[in-house]
Amino acid sequence: MELPVIDLAPYLEIAGDRDGELPSGLNELCCEVSRLLKETGALLVRDPRCTAEDNDRFIDMMEKYFEKPSDFKRLQERPYLHYQVGVTPEGVEVPRSLVDQEMQEKLRELPKEHQPYTPKGPDPKWRYMWRVGPRPLNTRFQELNSEPVIPEGFPEWKETMDSWGYKMITAIEAVAEMAAIGFGLPKDAFTSLMKQGPHLLAPTGSDLRCYGQEGTVFAGYHYDLNFLTIHGRSRFPGLNIWLRNGQKVEVKVPMGCLLIQTGKQIEWLTAGECTAGMHEVVVTKRTIDAIKLASEQNRSLWRVSSTLFAHIASDAVLKPLSHFAESHIASKYPPIPAGEFVEQELAVINLKGNKGDP
Repeated sequence: MELPVIDLAPYLEIAGDRDGELPSGLNELCCEVSRLLKETGALLVRDPRCTAEDNDRFIDMMEKYFEKPSDFKRLQERPYLHYQVGVTPEGVEVPRSLVDQEMQEKLRELPKEHQPYTPKGPDPKWRYMWRVGPRPLNTRFQELNSEPVIPEGFPEWKETMDSWGYKMITAIEAVAEMAAIGFGLPKDAFTSLMKQGPHLLAPTGSDLRCYGQEGTVFAGYHYDLNFLTIHGRSRFPGLNIWLRNGQKVEVKVPMGCLLIQTGKQIEWLTAGECTAGMHEVVVTKRTIDAIKLASEQNRSLWRVSSTLFAHIASDAVLKPLSHFAESHIASKYPPIPAGEFVEQELAVINLKGNKGDP
């Protein structure tokens, strides 16, 4: 199955000028966005503000960073802040499928061809967390809203991270508005809750020289705990997603497009109308082909994902919105501050265990 590409340009042309009803064509487009998020948990979009050149510039810098020695990278490690800023070394993030027994039981029920790869332990990938956008002056969740960490020797770091992060947030906001309209909610139903959220640009780095064997799992089967996740196109394929019907799909992101996936927070706000999209990153035959080509062209063999996690504001309350509160399963989604929800989820995947001194 090929995911359809949604062009955001027609919506962006009139979005800022109109608070009333949209033209019928755009209303249909918004309904298509909400339908895809509900049925597949994923969406490919083309946003004229986010170009392939922007993505390449960002990946170039991150390849240069991840190629640095481990001792250098560990200078940016902040375990006492739940790894929510700075670098997370390989071997720290634990895939949910390793620790969640209920999830393991569901996986065993899937047909063999749709089952995920089985990870052998924590993910062998690095990740860098960089906050994007303003943070609240007063919050109960200070650790989730901490100051960013900048590595030495990268004068372009802040501008590159901020620029790409901001552009991807604007794409998420457009999709969130369109989804709200498609679900019959006010246009700002989601985006008003995102204001001053702890949004994180969180690129991963996977060393294909060390871990380039077919079947290696870089990110074990899991969902994202945030609202929506957005990725630019990676130079090495390997992302598999699961549709709501349990079908496993290898994602192919066209040049110049972005992939958006549903997280747990939108599941909460829609009382399960959308469910958090399951996914994994593994070395596949297509990854091997890309490794061979990159080696021939003397390019970096670090697989970088330009991932951004868009969050609901930490002090906002997660609960089913509007007509979703009338769902027969709304009670499965009791009100909880978003920051408290995030801390609970981080504890499960081992990112909240070390809170010692810096």
